[in-house]
Amino acid sequence: MLWVLRALWVALAPLLAASISGGLEHAAPAGRVTASILWWVVVAAGVVAVVVPSSAALTGVRMVAPLTVPVAALALVGGAGTAVGGAALGVAVVTAAVALSGETAEAFVQASAYGQERRFPLRTPAVILPAAVLVWLVWAAAVVAAGVLLGNGAWALGGALAAVAAALTLPVVRRLHALARRWLVLVPAGVVLHDPVVLGESLMLPTANVASFGLALAGTEALDLTGPAGGHAVEIRAREMVLAQLRAGRSRPAGTAVHVQSYLTAPVRPGRALTALAAHTRRGG
Repeated sequence: MLWVLRALWVALAPLLAASISGGLEHAAPAGRVTASILWWVVVAAGVVAVVVPSSAALTGVRMVAPLTVPVAALALVGGAGTAVGGAALGVAVVTAAVALSGETAEAFVQASAYGQERRFPLRTPAVILPAAVLVWLVWAAAVVAAGVLLGNGAWALGGALAAVAAALTLPVVRRLHALARRWLVLVPAGVVLHDPVVLGESLMLPTANVASFGLALAGTEALDLTGPAGGHAVEIRAREMVLAQLRAGRSRPAGTAVHVQSYLTAPVRPGRALTALAAHTRRGG
């Protein structure tokens, strides 16, 4: 999927550049040049992210790739030819879908793993997802609006919106990057749940203490550490109780320490995680 994303990004770069140019055909030359420069800056950032994948690059890809869809749609509506504009929009939609897929997330987080780690990204908690999408939409609206205004020569308003978008970028990156740093990790010593959204400290379960694992059944009494997230959860059971340190929150400023016999986690691809868990425990880590 990483190579698919790279190929799509290479294909999208000139297509969307031509589409943006066509959509701004009647704009002032300075505006067209500005829009073109902005797009190629985005392209360069995307190239760095897909060539040097990591969890940080995943956050960038998740922010930028979907942004190309409204840009391509506006360029098509603005006057880009049906062939070029339609092709750019189609490739943008496919690129965004691939960038947001679970397989792509796994490839990016695994690329930044240490040594013999095997990382499996976790699904975003259902209570956090709407807020994450809303935060991205506000940022994306500011970025796209600034680009459109600058491309059409509205320098004052476009510059003001560009400043707003720039001010929003760091807070949005911080919020979204926390979601890209949530993994179920297999290490030689055992199984680690790394989730700064739910846990105050990573939860380590030595291989010798893993009793069993599998898809969680309805009515399980395992501690829910998924967020909670939708979809199938994986239940991991320990032979002896382990200590889980829950993240501090408004209701528990100091966090909460809980002894657990079993807990739930939500890998994006639970079947793949369970297969790796089975192989990992068979060979003792």
